[in-house]
Amino acid sequence: MRIWNRAKLLGAYLRGEERVNALPVEYIVETTAKCNLYCPMCPRETHKQPKEDMTAEIFERLVQEAGETGEHMMLIGLGEPFLDPKIFERIEYCDRHNVYTLLSTNGTLLDAESTERILQSTLEHITLSFDGSTKESFEFYRKGAKFERVRDNFLHFCRRKHETGAKIQVVVQMVRMEKNWNEVDDFMRFWSAVPGVDQVRVKADETNLMRPEAGHAAADWGHPCHYLWRGAMYVKHNGDVYPCCQSYMLDGKPLGNIGQEALPVIFNAPEMQRMRRLHKQGRAGEIDICARCCTTIPHPLLVAGSLLFHGRTVRKLLPAVERLVYLTKLPGRWLKPQAPQPPPPKDDLVQISGTRESR
Repeated sequence: MRIWNRAKLLGAYLRGEERVNALPVEYIVETTAKCNLYCPMCPRETHKQPKEDMTAEIFERLVQEAGETGEHMMLIGLGEPFLDPKIFERIEYCDRHNVYTLLSTNGTLLDAESTERILQSTLEHITLSFDGSTKESFEFYRKGAKFERVRDNFLHFCRRKHETGAKIQVVVQMVRMEKNWNEVDDFMRFWSAVPGVDQVRVKADETNLMRPEAGHAAADWGHPCHYLWRGAMYVKHNGDVYPCCQSYMLDGKPLGNIGQEALPVIFNAPEMQRMRRLHKQGRAGEIDICARCCTTIPHPLLVAGSLLFHGRTVRKLLPAVERLVYLTKLPGRWLKPQAPQPPPPKDDLVQISGTRESR
C-alpha cells in the first residue's frame, strides 16, 4: 500500500496534478501546544498558544486514517513534546500502525527517568536542540533553560544510548543565528566527539521572526514545492490541518480539521488545489505564505528520489544528501535557495558531521 501510495504521489508531483489520489508520506503532529521556554525565534512568541494537548480522539483518528499510507510522523510543533503526558502512548500507538516516529526536544525535561523510557520505546529518531556552544548564546536563544543542565542532560542521554546499544538515531542540532554564527566549529567539534551521537547538524533559521525581510521572490519559483504533494502536512493540537509547518506560522488558513473531515478531503481541499495549480504554473510567489516562506525548495530530482524509498530510508540518507549539496561542489540547482540575506561569516547554510551507525 505504501509503495503504491508513493508511486501515485510521484506521478502527481511530476505532472503537477491539482487533485491527488494519494496521501502524504509524512506529517508534523503537534501533540501539545505547551512549552516551558521563551525563544525569540519561535513562532509561538507571535502566535499565542493555549496550554492544551491534542486529544486522544483526534490523534487516533489521524493515525488510523494515515496509517496505511503514512510512513513517519514528527511529533513536534510549537510545544515541547515531553510536556505531553501521553507522548509515550502516542509513540507506541504509531508503532502499532507501522508508522515510525520522530521528535525534537529542548532537553529541559530529559532527566534520567525520561532517558530510560525513551531508549526503551519504539521512537526511532530524536533531535536534541542546542542553539549555541556558549552559555551566553544558548541562554539568549533558550530563555528559561540553563546551559549546563541541558548540556548535561544531552550528554547523559547520548552516553546511555551508547551504553545500551539502543537503535534510536540521535541528532544534535543548532540553528545558526546572529549570536552563534562564530560558534559553529566549536559546536561541531564538541558534539561530534560524543559517543552515541549519530549526526551533528547546523542549519539555517527557517522562520521569519529574526529576519522579517526574508522569503522567496516570485522569480525564485522554478519548480513546485514538494510539501503540497509529498508532505509533511502540519496538524495542530486542535486538529486543524495546514499544507505545511510554515503555513500556520505565516498566518495561513487551515485546510480543514481532522476531527470533522476525512484526511483525503482535507488533502484535496480547494485551497490546496489552488496552491498546487499556481506552483505548477510557476506563480507560487503570488501566494502570500509561499512568498514569505524561508524554507529551501528541493530540486524535483531530489523530491522524486525521496519518493522512491520508504520514509525511514529517506531519513537515513538525508545527511548524506545534505553533505553532497552543501559541502561539495555540486550545482546549486539541486536545491533552490531562499532569498538573499546578510552574508554570515561562513558560506555554508548547513553543516553536518559524519554520521555513525546506530548500534
